[in-house]
Amino acid sequence: MAGARATRIPYGLLAAWCLTRLLLLLFVFKMVVFPGPDVTSDVSGIYQGWYHTLRDGTFPLSDVAWQYPPAAALPILSPALLPFLDYASAFFVLVCLADLCVLALLHYAGRRPGQSPRGAWVWTLGVPLLGPTVYARYDVMVTAVAVAALVAGLRRPRLLGALAAFGALLKVWPVLLLVGTTKRKPWGAAAVTAVAITLVFTMTMPGAFAFMTAQRDRGTEVESLGALVFHVARHFGWEGEVLLNYGSVEFVGPYVGVVSTAALMLTVLAFGWLLLWRLRARRFAPHTLADAAFVAVLLFTVTSRVISPQYLVWLIGLAAVCLVCRDSRMPLPTVLLLAAAFLTVLEFPLWFANVVASDALGIALLFARNGLLLAATAVAAIRLWRDTVPHATPAPEPGQAPPPRTEQLIQPS
Repeated sequence: MAGARATRIPYGLLAAWCLTRLLLLLFVFKMVVFPGPDVTSDVSGIYQGWYHTLRDGTFPLSDVAWQYPPAAALPILSPALLPFLDYASAFFVLVCLADLCVLALLHYAGRRPGQSPRGAWVWTLGVPLLGPTVYARYDVMVTAVAVAALVAGLRRPRLLGALAAFGALLKVWPVLLLVGTTKRKPWGAAAVTAVAITLVFTMTMPGAFAFMTAQRDRGTEVESLGALVFHVARHFGWEGEVLLNYGSVEFVGPYVGVVSTAALMLTVLAFGWLLLWRLRARRFAPHTLADAAFVAVLLFTVTSRVISPQYLVWLIGLAAVCLVCRDSRMPLPTVLLLAAAFLTVLEFPLWFANVVASDALGIALLFARNGLLLAATAVAAIRLWRDTVPHATPAPEPGQAPPPRTEQLIQPS
């Protein structure tokens, strides 16, 4: 009985989760109208259309909005598990259940010796800051896989690798969970899992990897960091326009290709920094796995041509896992991220028309939100480096004893 009580989610945490998720469900079921454009149209329109195509045994190759790895078919098809509900209702319920699974995982991890309940609270309070959009995309499901991978990582490295590979075949970014691991087991398990899933989709459904070229001709999405150039330029005679392009609202026109290429180069530089960090890092504590994954996804997000609101769901999930560890260096970046999440729901969907129009309010919101994300990325990267890369010590003077060696913490994975 004592063990059961120890694993039970505290009443305060559970009540906060239930109240905030009830509000999100009221919004997506349209019992309460959330201001701004209808964020559920992707589910009732795009996802449901893909569902019918996928059920016929092929990927929706004729739809330019399909830009996802093959395992993305699974969350799109998942409403079939609840045949007594219509497609959209079943999807919202399943996302809510995935949300609850994340809470349970974070609470379980936070109950371990030396861990903290902060992570469960970050998830509980951070997700609703994004508004109903969070339940109208499948990113919560992907985040649940990523959280499960990191929670399992220290004790079951092969499970970490398998879940990271599965997550990567859902939406690519979970492959970054492996950045902070020090052993070969997760990488081996990831390779085996990726090959197995890939073979299944390749043999059963044509066009499984068409997504790899689907984004080649995309522009710069209006909420991204690079888009700020064009939001300002529109006030100085720039002749481009805003279009619904490849499933998102993007800038199209002169110099957009240049800015998109610059974003790609920044992503390459970010991964170059990660590689340098990985080569220089020597101190790997248990919290390093989650901290490194958080930094890697932050770098991927801020340098992307697209910063959709649902991207912040990934970051909130990873930040929550970081804060499960008492020794994590990511509390300040997490606070900055939560502030960015609140500004995100203001720019989409509340005042998205202002963003599209590039008026003063829209530009101010984007500068503030993207500035907070940049600040969170810079602070997180600096803290990860200082926590894991030993400082160079000057050579001892002749006749002076060398400084004592510091013990390195090696992550048990």
